[in-house]
Amino acid sequence: MKNTIFLFGAAALFAGCGGANTVENTADLPDDKNFLRHVSVLADDSLQGRKPFTDGEAKTIAYLAGEFSALGLKPGNGDSYFQEVPLVEIDSKPTGHLEIGGGKSSLSLRYLDDYVINSRRTDALVSLKKSEMVFAGYGIVAPEFGWNDYEGLDVKGKTVVVLVNDPGYADSTLFRGKNMTYYGRWTYKFEEASRQGAAGVLIVHDEGPASYGWKVVRSSWSGPKLSLEDGKGERTLVEGWISMEAAGKIFGAAGKSTDLLKEAAQKSFKAIPLGLTASLTVRNAVKKSVSHNVAAVWPGEQHPEECVVYLAHWDHLGIGEKVDGDSIYNGAVDNATGVAAILEIARAFSRNPVKPARSVLFLAVTAEEQGLLGSAFYAAHPIFPASKTVAAINIDALAPFGRTKDIIIVGKGQSELDEYIEAAAKKQGRYLKPEKNPSGGTYFRSDHFNFAKIGVPALYANSGTDLRNGGETAGDAKHKEYGKNHYHSPSDQYRPDWDTSGILEDIRLLYEVGEKLSNETTFPGWKAGSEFREIREKSLKGL
Repeated sequence: MKNTIFLFGAAALFAGCGGANTVENTADLPDDKNFLRHVSVLADDSLQGRKPFTDGEAKTIAYLAGEFSALGLKPGNGDSYFQEVPLVEIDSKPTGHLEIGGGKSSLSLRYLDDYVINSRRTDALVSLKKSEMVFAGYGIVAPEFGWNDYEGLDVKGKTVVVLVNDPGYADSTLFRGKNMTYYGRWTYKFEEASRQGAAGVLIVHDEGPASYGWKVVRSSWSGPKLSLEDGKGERTLVEGWISMEAAGKIFGAAGKSTDLLKEAAQKSFKAIPLGLTASLTVRNAVKKSVSHNVAAVWPGEQHPEECVVYLAHWDHLGIGEKVDGDSIYNGAVDNATGVAAILEIARAFSRNPVKPARSVLFLAVTAEEQGLLGSAFYAAHPIFPASKTVAAINIDALAPFGRTKDIIIVGKGQSELDEYIEAAAKKQGRYLKPEKNPSGGTYFRSDHFNFAKIGVPALYANSGTDLRNGGETAGDAKHKEYGKNHYHSPSDQYRPDWDTSGILEDIRLLYEVGEKLSNETTFPGWKAGSEFREIREKSLKGL
C-alpha cells in the first residue's frame, strides 16, 4: 500500500472533516473543536474498531498520514509516513471444552465462561492430550529477588497453572511490594512457561491483582490475536486464562485446598503436581500480513539527528463479541483521545514560529492491544537510534471528566522526566501524584515500556482524579465507572457531551514538556534504582 493511495483515501474518505487550522501562535492550542473532530473520526463505526489488518486500519492510517501532511510534517520513515510491521494473526478457537481428567471427578470447562485460550503456533491444529497439570505458583524466575518457581521442575509437555501478578502483591516485603514488576505481567508468564518447555500455560484470573475483571479478559481474548513474526516456534502450544471459579473447581478435583494460592507467595513454596490432566484441541486460522506504524517528523534546526518522541497507539479491538447488541469496539477514550492529542501537539509545533533545536517524532503505533507490538517493533527497528532519542512521551486514554488539580505519573520516581512535568504542572496550578494502584502493573501495559526497555527515559502521564468540580471522590467514581463499564467494551464511544477541559490542559502540559526537551542540549536520565538506568548509560556510551 503506497503513500499516494493512503493520502488519496484520507482526502476522499474524510473530505467533510476539514483540514488543520492555521494560527499564528500556540496560545489557542490545543483546540477543542479540532481535538473532537479527530476523536469523532477515529471512533466512528466506519473504522470498525481500528483492528490491524482490516479496512479499519487502512482508513485509520490514511487519515493520520493525511493530517500530518496537512500540518507540514515530513514523512518520518525516509520518504514514507509508514513503517511496516510484519505480524501474524492467529484466530484460535477450541473445538470443545477444556477437559480436566484424573481427579476425583472429571471437569468440562466452558470456553469464555470458564477459560480463554490462544495459540502462538502457526499449526492449523494444536492439542493438549492428557497433559499433566502442575501448579507453579507465580511462574516466576527472578534471580535478583531470590525467586524461582521452576527450580528443580521439569514441565516439558506439561500444563502449568500460575497466578497473575507477583508475590509482592500478597506480601509487601517481597519483590517491590505493591509496585508490580515485569515478572507480574501476563506476557512474562507466557514467555517464561515457553522457556521452560511447557506445553500449555493457564493464568488464574483474580480481579484484585489483575486490576481488571473477567469481562476484560473475555473480550480481549475472544477474537484473533496478533504477534510479531519471530519464526522460532518456541512458544507453548496454548496459553490462556482460567477464572477464579474454574481454578477452585480444578483444585477441588485435585483434592487440594485453594489455600495453595496464598502459600505461593511464601519463599518456601515449591511447585505442586496436581495429579490432573488437561485435554484440549485448538483450531488455528493463520494469516500473515503487514500492519503499520505511522511516523511523522518536525525536523530540528540545530540537532536534527536527535529527537523527542510523542507516541500513542492508533489501534483498538475491532469487531468482537456483542454486548447489548453492539459488536464494534470503537475505543474512543482508548485510544482515539491519545492519537487526537499527538495530532494537536504536532499542530502546536508546526504553528510555533520558533523551530525546535531537536527533531520531534510523532509516532502512532499499531497493535498495542495485542501486546505492545507496534512499539516493540519500532524499538527493535528505530528510525532514530536509542542513543539519539532524548525521551518518549506516551499518551494513552485521556479522561473526558473535566479539569483536575492533579496529574498522575505512572512509574513516578523512575526518571528525571518527573521534574519536567512537575514544572509544567505548576504553571497550571496542579500537582503530581503516582498511580493509585501500582500493583496493577500499568507501567508495563502501554507503549512507553518498549522505549524504557532500550534505555530511553519514558514518560506516561494519566489524567488526574482530583476534579476541580467534585474533588477526588467524584474523580475516582468516574474513573471506576469507566473501568467497570466501558474499558475494552463497545460502549467506549465518542459522545458530543464530553467535558474535554481537563484533556486540553493535559495536552498543553505535555506539549510544554516536549518543547523544553526539544530545545535543550542535555539528556534526561533515569534515577538511581531504576532498572533501566544501566541500559541507558551503555547506550549513550555506544556499548
